[in-house]
Amino acid sequence: MNRETLFLNATQSTGNLPTSVSTNSPTNSPASSLKNIDKNTVKNEIDNVASHTPTNLRTINTFMKRKTHMGKKAQIGLSDAYQSYFAQKNLDAILAMDIEGIDNLRALFNNPKQPLTLEIGFGMGTSLVEMAKADPKRNFVGIEVHEAGLGNCAFLAGEQGLTNLQLISGDALALMKQLPKNHIDTVQLYFPDPWQKKRHYKRRFVNTGRMAVVAQVLTDGGIFHAATDWEHYAFWMLEVLDGLAEFNNVAGKGAFLPRPNFRPLTKFEQRGINEGRVIYDLMYKKLAKKTG
Repeated sequence: MNRETLFLNATQSTGNLPTSVSTNSPTNSPASSLKNIDKNTVKNEIDNVASHTPTNLRTINTFMKRKTHMGKKAQIGLSDAYQSYFAQKNLDAILAMDIEGIDNLRALFNNPKQPLTLEIGFGMGTSLVEMAKADPKRNFVGIEVHEAGLGNCAFLAGEQGLTNLQLISGDALALMKQLPKNHIDTVQLYFPDPWQKKRHYKRRFVNTGRMAVVAQVLTDGGIFHAATDWEHYAFWMLEVLDGLAEFNNVAGKGAFLPRPNFRPLTKFEQRGINEGRVIYDLMYKKLAKKTG
């Protein structure tokens, strides 16, 4: 099945995805990966995390907020002149990651009926701004915990004069838990922290419980799209997502998606490709619940 057919199946009658699809795959695509990961081992690791993570303990964060260098653009982006790009009302709320009262992302835009994309952990925001600029008839919300990335993204959005992008400082899971059901058309998770050590696997964003939250806020036919250059996490995500009844793998069960060109190629990703790392894209469509 070619790429155009995959996207046609995913977007038929939903309009959840951009129509632009690349016909060129990087030479080190998932299809050419050695796939040294043992699937049974990954499954056992997932089951082990699920059975040994007490549900009555404090919430386990999927992120670690670290102090990062605040460049001039980021400092400017956090100033009052760029406040319109933030869902939070002031800098104090941004720094405190206060998301109280943010319970309707569509209400943040002048055209609330446009398709809505939420990107979780957008880094410095370069690719998010590029996507928003390329698709003005789609609304984008980016959520991030690092002030440097938030400020830099706001500054870049201001340079482009974007009106279809809003930013939130905070925990994406906490945010989604307070949103309406069937609210978002696309959720993007690009190059999340792979939490490489076994004792940290419980912090990986993609697990059964967290994806249940994603499924709840996605519209029927909505899309979850992830990308990673960490092979173990790629197969981990594949194992988790292929096992969920709420989702259908757009590329086919057990398969990765060829890289779509609406996901901008970042400097970080290009450096990984140059160093021989494989980039994995996974895309899942939320299935409508059967009635009757």
